[in-house]
Amino acid sequence: MLRERSTLPDLIITSDAIRARSTAEAAAEAAGCDGQILLEPALYLATPAKIVEVLNSMADESAGTVMIVGHNPGLEGLIAQLSGEHQPMPTAALVQLLLPIDRWRDLDLSLSASVGDTWRPRD
Repeated sequence: MLRERSTLPDLIITSDAIRARSTAEAAAEAAGCDGQILLEPALYLATPAKIVEVLNSMADESAGTVMIVGHNPGLEGLIAQLSGEHQPMPTAALVQLLLPIDRWRDLDLSLSASVGDTWRPRD
């Protein structure tokens, strides 16, 4: 799906939980993505604020597209706070957020993002 829609991430940041890490690796392989995969223990059960903090501090500024592989309720909360939309995030779901920022360090929860694309298993 990522390759078909030309949304390959430049960087993948994943929780260090086994299932999240396996999902990140499988998604990268299936998409033919050769970007870096970073393990981040702070993403395990992270709040929306913690996810933003991780992006502010870890994301390479040259990475235009970053994929976060993490857990709920934090991911659903992040999407809702930034976009104003509730997007269910079952296992292996993808939601693309379009952010009005030039640098990852400028991301904060007061910004308004829009949902670009979604994909859920069984779609």
